[in-house]
Amino acid sequence: MIKGFAHCVLLLSALLLAAVGQAQEAGGYTLNAGDSIRIYVYGEPDLTFENLLVGQNGRISYPFLGELTVAGKTAAQVQQALSDGLKPDYLIDPRVSVSVVKYRPFFVNGEVKRPGGVDFQPGLTLRKAISLAGGFTERANKKRVLVIADNDPARREQEVNLDYRVQPGDIFTVQDTFF
Repeated sequence: MIKGFAHCVLLLSALLLAAVGQAQEAGGYTLNAGDSIRIYVYGEPDLTFENLLVGQNGRISYPFLGELTVAGKTAAQVQQALSDGLKPDYLIDPRVSVSVVKYRPFFVNGEVKRPGGVDFQPGLTLRKAISLAGGFTERANKKRVLVIADNDPARREQEVNLDYRVQPGDIFTVQDTFF
């Protein structure tokens, strides 16, 4: 019995360390439509969700609290909002954890072998993103890539180099060369 309990404690510790690492990695990352989050409320399986998609309106639906706007908020801010919302009327001391399960995709089009949506991974540069899209075509202009950054409200195209840090929702266009 004690051996089984020690194993559970070790497993729980590993899960907590992984969640803390993911939270630090996602640090200032703000959620938006297309992201999937995990909400864990300790001891409350009915309030725990493994994979909750942020809707196109930037909201999630959550028991007791209804529609919550999460777009533009970090996982830590959503965690605090859930904890505050559950505390007064539903739970005495809610222990809530929120983490990003899957980031919204970014898009690569133009002169790449497999244009379209690509799953975001933290730490991606444009060079790596183009590799995930199958690499450049023979006609690609490797020095002329445009981006419409997801966080740019004006949605204007900007020229970027291959060391540009990709963000979820970004749209890249690889230009072609002129012969």
